[in-house]
Amino acid sequence: MLRKLAGAVIALAICGPLDTARAEVFLENMTSPEVGAAIAEGTRTVIIPTGGTEQNGAVMVLGKHNIRVRALSGRIAEALGDAMVAPVIAYVPEGEIDPPTGHMPFPGSITVPPEIFAANVEWAARSMRQAGFETIVLLGDSGWNQAPMAEVAEKLNREWGGGVLFADAYYDTNAVFAAWLEEQGFERAGVHAGLADTAMMLAVDPGAVRDKGVATEAMGARGVEMFVARTVEQVRAFRGD
Repeated sequence: MLRKLAGAVIALAICGPLDTARAEVFLENMTSPEVGAAIAEGTRTVIIPTGGTEQNGAVMVLGKHNIRVRALSGRIAEALGDAMVAPVIAYVPEGEIDPPTGHMPFPGSITVPPEIFAANVEWAARSMRQAGFETIVLLGDSGWNQAPMAEVAEKLNREWGGGVLFADAYYDTNAVFAAWLEEQGFERAGVHAGLADTAMMLAVDPGAVRDKGVATEAMGARGVEMFVARTVEQVRAFRGD
């Protein structure tokens, strides 16, 4: 176990801090002419990440999903080498308001109906296609985002004849990472705001964690590797690379 974790630390050190992915992969950090030039030069894949604002108890901040999905999407774009990352969609389904369900009984959680979330994703995708992107990757860090994103991808692919990938490999990696942690001897690693969540945040943004428990940055670095590798593989397969 220690050898594996040490290797993850080395990999993280080589890659550098997760929040310093080169600025030019983030569309919001670029001017319109810069984006146009990048598309003209071959950057024709864009990632539309979706996060969420939800309670994580006293363990970590409400913006866990937003922070994590932006950092990992940047790493995925860098690994692809010809992709950009659109701004994170932070307002997502988190439960009902009256009566409050899901995360909504807890202060700070923000929810929108699934159909409103889906409309935001759809029009973000339409905007990216209008700009000239040919492959649009939808990926989400929160469980309730998955079905609406899949529906949007299906709808747009019917209309456009393809080009939109719902990258379910990204979210499915949660279970893969939790299983790896459990193989190392940690029980129930995948529970909400549990070991896997905490370790990932330590690797992405340690300042967002209030109670790390037994989680370590090295554990999270291994998770980062899994999320990036599995998603990049799915995108490349979709594009026929």
